[in-house]
Amino acid sequence: MEILAPAGGEEQLIAAVRSGADAVYLGTRSFNARRRAANFDPDALKKAVAYCHGRGVRVHVTVNILVASSELHELADTVREVAEAGADAVILQDLAAAALFRELAPDIPRHASTQMTVHNVQGALLAGELGFTRVILARELTLAEIRRIREETDLELEAFVHGALCMSVSGQCLLSA
Repeated sequence: MEILAPAGGEEQLIAAVRSGADAVYLGTRSFNARRRAANFDPDALKKAVAYCHGRGVRVHVTVNILVASSELHELADTVREVAEAGADAVILQDLAAAALFRELAPDIPRHASTQMTVHNVQGALLAGELGFTRVILARELTLAEIRRIREETDLELEAFVHGALCMSVSGQCLLSA
């Protein structure tokens, strides 16, 4: 069991760590679904990771949006920044982004974002085949559906228990709005 808390900026990061989070998830200045949050530039990301690691807290960086082909060069810079900062995992939606992390930062575990809407055993197994170590399950799953996925896969599973609830399509908040 892991308590993973959002950290949209430095203030939220400190609050999450002080409140007992085992890990935090946060975004860089680009390529994440939390554009309205303060987020972290490369220097702030390094400081955030050092602060968390000094207190035994893991850092998962969100790169959980779809990436255009024209953005892949910029994304490569972000991959390097995330790796240099020492992040413990990256949360991904786009398969091209996952491939880029696998190529440029193969030691960083890749987590399939809730934006991938994994909602069944077959989806979880495919995520594993694609190199993901954790699946952040679609929010609309029942406990029985989560249990079935747990029984049929060895992947780490994550489920939201509180926070922003996207209606209609899990993780597709703007579409659902």
